[in-house]
Amino acid sequence: MKIILKENVYGLGFKDDVVNVRDGYGRNFLIPTGKAVIASKSALRSLEEDLKQRAHKLEKIKAEAQELADNLSKIKPITIEVKVSGNGVIYGSVNNIHIADALKEQGFEIERKAIVLKDVKQVGEYTAIVRLHKDVSAEIPFSVIAEGGVAAEKEAKALTEVEPVAEKDADNTVESADAEA
Repeated sequence: MKIILKENVYGLGFKDDVVNVRDGYGRNFLIPTGKAVIASKSALRSLEEDLKQRAHKLEKIKAEAQELADNLSKIKPITIEVKVSGNGVIYGSVNNIHIADALKEQGFEIERKAIVLKDVKQVGEYTAIVRLHKDVSAEIPFSVIAEGGVAAEKEAKALTEVEPVAEKDADNTVESADAEA
């Protein structure tokens, strides 16, 4: 079923897009909630006329989105601290809500549904994509670190340094036991 979207539907399309959807999804959800209309010939002609009249407004909206994308590319690096197991696996995962909160702290009010990222389940460097307009998106690099950050890394290094000392002591006791026998 071809429909014309009347508002942005995340995962499907943006306002005034003509998209194909399954009949049940269109009839039972999109059309009754006012998110879409059936793409008949008259509706398509009406959409085309509306787009011609709103072309300058759409350019302004796109320019604002591009300006926001440029500002997002200049933000300071985002660091997210999470609880981590001993081998660097996160308890749970980092998702778009974490990124939206970090952007809010820096003064950017971004809707969390506009942020797209892959599964983040380990400590490391990642990139989130913020879709601001159908033609404009911004990449936000962020890093996930263990809670406590540098202190946790120092503890891990201290533990690895202690183990070889314990092994040397064990070797010395074996050598001294051989010498006594």
